[in-house]
Amino acid sequence: MLNQCDILDEKEKILREKSVPVTFPLSSEDLSTINEMIMYLRLSQDEEYAEKNNIRAGMGLSAIQLGIKKRYFVISYKNEDGTFEEYKVINPKIVSNSEELIYVEEGEGCLSVNRYVEGIVPRYARITVEYYDEHGEKQTVRVREEIAVAFQHEIDHLNGILFVDKIDKKNPFKNKESMRAI
Repeated sequence: MLNQCDILDEKEKILREKSVPVTFPLSSEDLSTINEMIMYLRLSQDEEYAEKNNIRAGMGLSAIQLGIKKRYFVISYKNEDGTFEEYKVINPKIVSNSEELIYVEEGEGCLSVNRYVEGIVPRYARITVEYYDEHGEKQTVRVREEIAVAFQHEIDHLNGILFVDKIDKKNPFKNKESMRAI
């Protein structure tokens, strides 16, 4: 079972490396890792469990954050009704995006960045992503708002980019007025 200490801290150099494409069929090890990642995210969003086990809530996790240099990530988003919207995303590619830019009003976070970082991260409000599921089946999904932010955040991880890199160092709220807060 994954735990907080399995997730690499931003100081780890591997997080700055570009992940490599995955070939199919997936190894049993990769399938197991993907399922553990989903379970970790689900549990991290259970306030009681997270507090008891001292873990931070997260909705996305990339293989590279576990030291696995492969192009896959998972997203587990807890809906208001307690159900989860989940994605197992392998070899993703953004094929289109909206012109509208958004940012997370309370600030973007990351399970590998264990500190509060002030500033806005410009993200597309809507994106269309092509990827493969864990069975090697090609998928196309159009995501918006929080899920779109999560997809872009995780795809950045696969390219060695952390959200803190996207915040303007001199002016952390640069162009805020030209984007919509979510």
